[in-house]
Amino acid sequence: MPFDLIRDKGREGRRGYTLPKPDVETKELSTILPKAALREEKPRLAEVDEPTVIRHYTNLSRENEGIDTTFYPLGSCTMKHNPRANEAAAVVPGFAGLHPLQPEDQAQGALRIMLELQGFLAEVSGLPHVSLQPLAGAQGELTSILMVKKFFEDTGDDGRTTVLVPSTAHGTNPATASMAGFESKEVGLDEHGCVDVEELREMVDESTAALMITNPNTCGVYERNIEEIAEVLHEAGAFLYMDGANMNANMGRMRPAEADVDVMHFNLHKTFSTPHGGGGPGCGAIACSEALAPFLPDPVVKKEGDEYRFVRPDKSIGRVAGFHGNFGQMLRAWNYIRMHGPELRDVTDMAVLNANYVRAQLRGTYRIPYDELCKHEVVVQPPKGKKALDIAKGLIDYGYHPPTIYFPLVVKEAMLIEPTETESKETLDDFIGTMLELAETSQENLEEAPTEAPTRRLDETRAARQLKARW
Repeated sequence: MPFDLIRDKGREGRRGYTLPKPDVETKELSTILPKAALREEKPRLAEVDEPTVIRHYTNLSRENEGIDTTFYPLGSCTMKHNPRANEAAAVVPGFAGLHPLQPEDQAQGALRIMLELQGFLAEVSGLPHVSLQPLAGAQGELTSILMVKKFFEDTGDDGRTTVLVPSTAHGTNPATASMAGFESKEVGLDEHGCVDVEELREMVDESTAALMITNPNTCGVYERNIEEIAEVLHEAGAFLYMDGANMNANMGRMRPAEADVDVMHFNLHKTFSTPHGGGGPGCGAIACSEALAPFLPDPVVKKEGDEYRFVRPDKSIGRVAGFHGNFGQMLRAWNYIRMHGPELRDVTDMAVLNANYVRAQLRGTYRIPYDELCKHEVVVQPPKGKKALDIAKGLIDYGYHPPTIYFPLVVKEAMLIEPTETESKETLDDFIGTMLELAETSQENLEEAPTEAPTRRLDETRAARQLKARW
């Protein structure tokens, strides 16, 4: 159903509010601001009443696909259910009403939550030092590599110019290396979809600062040689950074520190169920070893006597975000971990079970490039003659959000499916049945999909060539 812009629904002078009369002297803007700062024309804002605003945005929201409306198997994104108990914790007035500039002695409860969450993440990862400040996974990556860079600067080792990145990496990994001032070099895979250790040995030298590895990787495969990989790096004086985007497959079963990982980031907005639709908000907390702890962002939370305090690490890289990070997300993640306790491992077990169930049921119809025990997600390819894009568009007509397609880049026509632990067998069976039906649908019909969605398939070539970036 097409919608008018809200601006076009208004009438001049219409308002949805009434402001109280000011209790101070009023002045014309022209007497306060310089002429250059004053508008010559009114801004093109919607002039509408409150019912129009509510109906407009409510109707728009009904056109969205989201975790609250449908199964959302977006690979490498962990679109799990967001428990409402987390939301209840986040709106407790004493937390929701805090101001980031409030003195520490007036925010002791919040600081206690942050310190406890630091401890929880240290326990999950095995790495003793944690910062909650980064606002997203990509920023957690960048923070980690900036800490590695600061370490080498502090030791006077100016020859570390390279960061190695596997070919299965998230695109943010090489981007992080570049932004931190390193050259990124790609490491290939072995027949299992894991880092080729022998190729890695040949690449690691005195110029290597770190390897950025995702485990499990974006093929859904556990990096079975991760301890050997760590040994290769450490022998050369380099660090092993772990992209923790896929920690939903590790909690309670694999502690990165026990595989000799030096630093990693978490996605609280993925692994610990906090909302992350629409690009945020997020929290990319990081955990690190003793060697990198002095370089953590400023501040971290510590307890001094009976009080909680913000503390600047000795050789901190400084702030990477305003104030103290995304506290609302921290609070939700804290609540999620407290609710599960030691049973966090059950989250991992069910996520792995669900992904392997999907893999087993699609086998034989869909091609599976790494057909062995997967972790929390599985990558498949459509039957020969069909395209991942067409299958994805077809899923929309059945009410499903499509999985990630054409990623990881090492798999042609990839469809990366991550069912998460929160979906029932009945939901998975319905999704699997739809996937099998689409595999049998004629190519002609698939190319027309979606036919039941609010908008039909876009002409992507035309959109790219005739881009309209503003209106």
